[in-house]
Amino acid sequence: MAMGAGPPDGGWGWVVLAACFVITGFAYGFPKAVSVFFRALMRDFGAGYSDTAWVSSIMLAMLYGTGPVSSILVTRFGCRPVMLAGGLLAAAGLALASFATRLLELYLTAGVLTGLGLALNFQPSLVMLGLYFERRRPLANGLAAAGSPVFLSALSPLGQRLLERFGWRGGFLLFGGLLLHCCACGAVMRPPGPARAPRAGGGVGDAGRVPGDAEAGADGAGPRLRTAPRGGRAPRRRLLDVAVCADRAFLVYVITKFLMALGLFVPAILLVNYAKDSGVPDSEAAFLLSIVGFVDIVARPACGALAGLARLRPHVPYLFSLALLANGLTDLSSANARSYGALVAFCVAFGLSYGMVGALQFEVLMATVGAPRFPSALGLVLLVEAVAVLIGPPSAGRLVDALKNYAIIFYLAGSEVALAGIFMAVATFCCLRCHAQDAPASPASEGGASDTEAEEDSAPLPASTEVPSRLEALEMLSPLTGPPEPEVEAEARPGHEESV
Repeated sequence: MAMGAGPPDGGWGWVVLAACFVITGFAYGFPKAVSVFFRALMRDFGAGYSDTAWVSSIMLAMLYGTGPVSSILVTRFGCRPVMLAGGLLAAAGLALASFATRLLELYLTAGVLTGLGLALNFQPSLVMLGLYFERRRPLANGLAAAGSPVFLSALSPLGQRLLERFGWRGGFLLFGGLLLHCCACGAVMRPPGPARAPRAGGGVGDAGRVPGDAEAGADGAGPRLRTAPRGGRAPRRRLLDVAVCADRAFLVYVITKFLMALGLFVPAILLVNYAKDSGVPDSEAAFLLSIVGFVDIVARPACGALAGLARLRPHVPYLFSLALLANGLTDLSSANARSYGALVAFCVAFGLSYGMVGALQFEVLMATVGAPRFPSALGLVLLVEAVAVLIGPPSAGRLVDALKNYAIIFYLAGSEVALAGIFMAVATFCCLRCHAQDAPASPASEGGASDTEAEEDSAPLPASTEVPSRLEALEMLSPLTGPPEPEVEAEARPGHEESV
């Protein structure tokens, strides 16, 4: 298409980036920040640490496990309505949790409802960010990912203050009100549309796209552009493209993420209670998470900018594997840290490597599958990651209750993350070379196993670094329509042009 221009790489995209910054902060900060309430929950409910840790684990599992559901909803309804509904769910979950009288009620409210609400905000924000940025995408991903440490460094001490002044019930209620900001972030998720940025040679009514774009702008549905190609029938789009699983590079990424999720979050979740059990005062123990956050704040944008350099961008998977290896080695080398100074040193090293992982993980996925398949790929990755999250932190909590030894937990978590980094590097070197050699011989084999409806999208995918145009990405994310509808649009196009 001659009119296919890339993402704007700026403009309203900076507002979208700011909203992604807030959403990422809430999505990753809340499951860790609620750990400051664990001791109070254990005392009030007479439960062990492993049972209490299920609150964070269920919240993370919902954030990841509902990925395919979020993908389908985004494709069907668009980003903005999904994010608005998610913000209300997340706030309602924590507000209801403040009235809980049993741990089961906490699991259903703070865990399931809040986790689902955060998921319905997190994934659409990443989808919209990919539509607005291409050349500056690594930097945009790094800046958006910096929301996690910023909010973690603020939410953890805030939670401690709320716990001391209002108890855990008042803290949950106030945190629920704070999550209503997700609705404001969802409201600014305006889709990039050609009607708002007309180009020379292509008028407002070009290709009959005005009615679809007006619909998207009016209801704020995100990337829901209903288009009809110039001379033909628009192909039907799948709500969830499982054909991406045939991509070897994607499978390597999924396995890496599974191994990574087994141990990556364990040190951050256990850190506060580990410090308290080592004799560190409560306020200083909560400040350790802030140290991780402060270092993370600097590491994520810096790593995103580094990954955007022309010489390094083709090798981002290796940079990602290096970050994983560094994080795993940090856990292994700090397993016996007991003094406050040693714990501070661990937090600095952990925050640096953790920030690198956070800045690169979604950039690697976007570069692997491309913008059109990113929503479906992200949903499937998060689903697999949810299984690992349900295994890792709860198992670590049970081991803490049984062994009363945090060192073993750090050894296990560090080994899992380091193994993920090694696997990513080796698989990238061995398997993806063969993938690059096979691509020219069979350009349509990448995802051609699905059906003929996906053939149009398969051609550019063997070159994973090739980013489709903004309009192509919007077409891919348009909702599934009935078979007659594209024909009606194609026939009615002259009438639309006359009305414009």
